[in-house]
Amino acid sequence: MRDFGLLLVDKPVGPTSHHIVHRVRLGSGVRKVGHAGTLDPRASGLLVLCLGPATRLSEYLSTTSKRYEAVVRFGVSTRTYDSDGEVVGRSSDIPTRAQIEAALPGFTGEIRQAPPPFSALKVSGQRAYDLARAGKVVDLEPRPVTIHALRLQDYQPPDLSLEVECSAGTYIRSLANDLGARLGCGGYLAGLRRTKAGPFSLEQAISAEQLERAFQGGTWRDHLRPASEALPGFPHVSLTPEQVDRVKRGHRIPAGLGSSGMACGLDPDGRLVAVLQAVEGQAEWQPHKVFLE
Repeated sequence: MRDFGLLLVDKPVGPTSHHIVHRVRLGSGVRKVGHAGTLDPRASGLLVLCLGPATRLSEYLSTTSKRYEAVVRFGVSTRTYDSDGEVVGRSSDIPTRAQIEAALPGFTGEIRQAPPPFSALKVSGQRAYDLARAGKVVDLEPRPVTIHALRLQDYQPPDLSLEVECSAGTYIRSLANDLGARLGCGGYLAGLRRTKAGPFSLEQAISAEQLERAFQGGTWRDHLRPASEALPGFPHVSLTPEQVDRVKRGHRIPAGLGSSGMACGLDPDGRLVAVLQAVEGQAEWQPHKVFLE
């Protein structure tokens, strides 16, 4: 499985996540490419791409926690909760740093958050942003999310720079809008950069320009990371050639006493062959996801 792994890309502001996926398909010649968590066109930063059979691992990565650098601009509210939307409110009552610091703890921990009306969530089979663009009222129910940390990095009124660590499914646009509403002045998301997604950080990523040059030079595989890195919390089980063959045919293999949960099954060269699941009480591994040649 030569083209089986992960690419970490520093997405610039402008292109959509789908555009980056398309460019990787063209440049690599790999038909199956997917991402493990989208970024809006106006957002930049870490985009985790899964290539080849690794697309089947995106479910594990898409649910991991994320970290962002966000800029909230106070004094203006928009329909989209970002700079693209129609302005629906203005205020000259810009909060002080002390007022912001007093408000931030109310947005940490487990909270309920309503997604933006302009989002990709479906309402009665239609995307919320399609309904909103058609002028229909979109009322999305608040959902539980977890904001692990909110760190005030800088405040140059009306712009607040925050570092946000949060669970998957958290909308930073909603956070900006809700914080502005709590402070009574309105606010929207003026800038966003993802710096961490699950086990990966932005420092490990390659820029879109560097990746294009790697495609042209035929060196892009130098940046392909092992698929097993998508499963950092899973123990590694080293398989013999005979066990690799059995696993690929969907057969169980022996497990050590006390084995539980899920594991990465690796061939003698350290490549991911399968995600294994322990069979309770039977000291066996059952192939859960098998990655064939």
